[in-house]
Parts: sequence; structure tokens; C-alpha cells
Amino acid sequence: MFMSISTTGSAESPATDLGFLLHKHPGKVQRFATSHGEAHVFYPEAGDEVCTAALLLDIDPIALVRKGRGNGKGRGGSPDFALAQYVNDRPYAASSLLAVALRTVFRSAMKGACPARPELPLRARPLRIELPAVPANGAGEGGGPAMVARLFEPLGWRVEATAIPLDEAFPEWGESRYVRIVLASESVRLADALQHLYVLLPVLDGAKHYWVAPDEVDKLLAAGEGWLAAHPERALIARRYLSRRWSLTRSAMERLELARLAEADDREVEEIDNAVDDRPDEEKRPDAEHSDTGHSDTEHSDTGQSADRSAEPKQPSLAEQRRTAILTALRETGAARVADLGCGQGELIGELLKDARFTGILGVDVSVRALQAASRKLRLERLPERKAARVTLAQGALTYTDARLKGYDAAVLCEVIEHLDLPRLPALEYAVFGAARPGTVVVTTPNAEYNVRWESLPAGSVRHADHRFEWSRAEFRGWAEKVAAAYGYTVELRPVGPEDEEVGAPTQLALFRTETATAPTTATPTTATPTTATPTTTTPEGGEPR
Repeated sequence: MFMSISTTGSAESPATDLGFLLHKHPGKVQRFATSHGEAHVFYPEAGDEVCTAALLLDIDPIALVRKGRGNGKGRGGSPDFALAQYVNDRPYAASSLLAVALRTVFRSAMKGACPARPELPLRARPLRIELPAVPANGAGEGGGPAMVARLFEPLGWRVEATAIPLDEAFPEWGESRYVRIVLASESVRLADALQHLYVLLPVLDGAKHYWVAPDEVDKLLAAGEGWLAAHPERALIARRYLSRRWSLTRSAMERLELARLAEADDREVEEIDNAVDDRPDEEKRPDAEHSDTGHSDTEHSDTGQSADRSAEPKQPSLAEQRRTAILTALRETGAARVADLGCGQGELIGELLKDARFTGILGVDVSVRALQAASRKLRLERLPERKAARVTLAQGALTYTDARLKGYDAAVLCEVIEHLDLPRLPALEYAVFGAARPGTVVVTTPNAEYNVRWESLPAGSVRHADHRFEWSRAEFRGWAEKVAAAYGYTVELRPVGPEDEEVGAPTQLALFRTETATAPTTATPTTATPTTATPTTTTPEGGEPR
């Protein structure tokens, strides 16, 4: 099993700098023990203008048989292992064995570490990588040279992939499943190149020489950091790298999507996957939600006061009052298909499920942990089939247009908008009111004026650590009127929770309706009349195709 890495240079930037990057001296032949044989690193050519490093992996057939026992078909390994004691391509074709050898031999280079010349790993340089024989199995997924191009070209490589014939003397026999690969680039750093190979060689083969355990997801995401989440074939890569183990593939895809959304919003993953509040109760603020975009039962009840009420009947929490107000608004408009945008841990979805009039319910949240918690709380797997079929949970960011949101009678944004940075709010407005355009939109958000009534909330603080802003009643009215006028909705503002004569209610609700939505049976709209004005918000950069 053989591969080579070549680069070019000049007297000012000699090609032999490759030795510093790989941590292997061009003047030496070095040998390394691996779990299935020995790896040899040597330099067929080393000069200022051209330098080539070669990796030769000499597989021990006996070790391969011994360590390969139990790794046959059905255990996540290759079907070839069923005949491992008799005939096997593993010693000759670049597969997961070579990927493991790369990590063993070039571990520091893969991390981009070079203490002697720390500036070298940061720069891309001309690279040419040759792999004489690589299995490229299709299994219905389009193998061969086409798959090689699909995997490597999006990463900045020029790809030459040539199918190897079964027998050159008998061309009529056709092509084998092996390809010769040459990769070339001037824009890929060496550390990234090695990570690409570490992930994609097993993907091309479609099998691994060892049992695929759950920690393989962590290995995939670590090696794919910075490039895998945005790769157009990330689903194919995850599926084949994880030997088609569905549970592991699903976990990897959820985490990749979260990484992609975090990168698009220029935020850390932890900032948007904070749906489950693990802090002790004493550290939570009075109106703190469990989810950064969801609903909670942790808020105080009607007034938020901390006085002892043990002698009084238990009052519904603010979260319960909020859900009641939302359900009332939805029933007034006659909505049957409802999208809960920023569904958190599914409290509102649970209430919607209790009412048979809501025939289709979509829960969307950016947080994987929130969706997992919602699925557990709703017990979707134990619900009757008909009832469970009414609910769909999906991961997504509300600042990007999403075709899955179209076709719903109503959308709910319950305690969601305040978790966005204000510059990102127009993107959400367009995605919900402009692109998805349900007949009804219900929005709730805290009333900042009411915060002075929370005895345990420090002056000037917001109710949740992740809130980017909290609006007064006038500010919320101004925003609601602007959105309604821009997207052709009417809007009615309603208080939620006990009203205070001076500061209003703790939560404020806006009920947006288009002309086609059923009019409410109670109060008439207090603001904006319908308009067909063109949306004034800008198209969010980096969004998905609309």
C-alpha cells in the first residue's frame, strides 16, 4: 500500500520544507509500527525545487487475519473479511488501514504543529498526492472516478481519477472497482490535506477493518472540523465513514448541521445548543427558559413576586398562561396545521397534540439537545401511530428560508425573537413572514417594563442570560407594525399574564393575520392595515436557496 506527497519550491522557499511539515527528515528512511504491519517513510526526491515524501505500508497478513476476526459482513467491516484468511486486497489498496497509518505516522502534521517553523503550517503550498490503487465501491451510490471527484473537488482539489481495468490483457473484462488517484492543489494546507485523506479513504472504500464504535463519530467530526459541515456530500461521507450504522450517522448529521448553523451565524456551537438549562435552580433568573428558543415551566406565576403563597391556591405559571394565550389565538383563526418555530423541549407541541383540531404539527429548533428532549417528553415512540403521525420534529435555523416551513396555516414564535442579535432579526422576518408566509403568525416576547416587578431580578438585567434584547410595549408595537406593513399582515397586540397599571403584563403577544386567515372572534386589530408592499428586509447572506 503506497502513497506519495510532492511539493515544489525555490531557493527562497525550498521544497524540502515538506520535511519540517511532516516531521520526517528527507535524508532518512524511518520505520513505524502499526497495528497491522509496518509503515515506512522515505523521500524518493528531495531538493529545493521538488520534494516528494512517500509512505509505504507493509501489511502483515497474519496480523490482519488475527485482528480481523469477527469483522466480517454484519459487524461493520468489509465483506472481504469473510475470505480474509484466503484472499484479500487490504495489503495493496489504500483503505482505512492507510488512513490509520496516516494518523499514526503524521499525527503532528495533521494537527498543523511545527515548533521549529511555526509559520509553515499556516501557509498553503503546491501539493500533489498520488495513490496508485484505491477501492471506490459504489453500492448504489455512484462509485468509481465520479465518486472521487464528488468527494475531493469541493475541497479545492483538482482530481485525476482513472479506473483500473480488471486485466489490461483482456480489456473486454471491463474495469475493476479500483482507481488511481492524483490530487493537486495550490490552496490546501498540508494539515487539511491529511485530514481529507484520513476521512475520505475509508469513505471511498465503504468499509473499515475494525468495528465502528460510537467514538467514531467524534473522530469524524474532529478530522472534519472546518470543512465537513459545509461539504455538499456530508451525508454520504458520514454514512460510509460510519459503515452505514444508522444511529451513528444520524448523530453525526445532527452535530454537523449544528456546526454549519453556528458557523453561518458566526457563533459558537455551545451558544445555540444551549436548549437544556443544566444550571442549578438557584442560578436561574425568574423568567429563565430552559431553551434558547423554546418554552419552559420554570417561570414564576401570575405576579412574579417571591412572597410565600403556600396558603393560596396554586396559580398557573407564566409559561402556562403564555401557552393558553397562544392556543386561544390559534383556535380563533381556525388553524389546523401549526409550525412551532423554536419549539424548545416541546411544551407547546404537547398542548397542541391534546386538541384534535391541530392535524399537523411541526416543531423546529436549532438545538439538537432540545429536539431530543422534546422527543422524550412527548414520548413520540409510544404514542398511537395516528397521533404520532401528526408531529414532525426538525432541526433548522429560523434566520434562513426553509421549504419545510411552507404550507402551514399558522406559525408560532414563542419567546424566540429576543434570542437573536438585532441585526439578524430582519433575516428571521423574511424567512417567516416573507418566504414561509403562513396565514397566521403568533409572536410572544417579554415586556421589559415588567422586569421591575421581579424582586429577584437585578435592576437593568434581562430575564435570561441568552436574551439579546427585551422590548418595552412601545418598542414591540413599533416592530410589529413595521413587519405587518412590510409583509401584508394585520396585527393585534395582546397582554399575557396579570396586567400592572404602570408597567403592563409580563409577556406581550402579537397576532399577525393575512387577509385569507380567519378573523378572530374577539377584539378587532389595533394597528396596521393590510398592505401588499414589497418586503423591505434584506436577503440574509449565506442563506439556503429560496
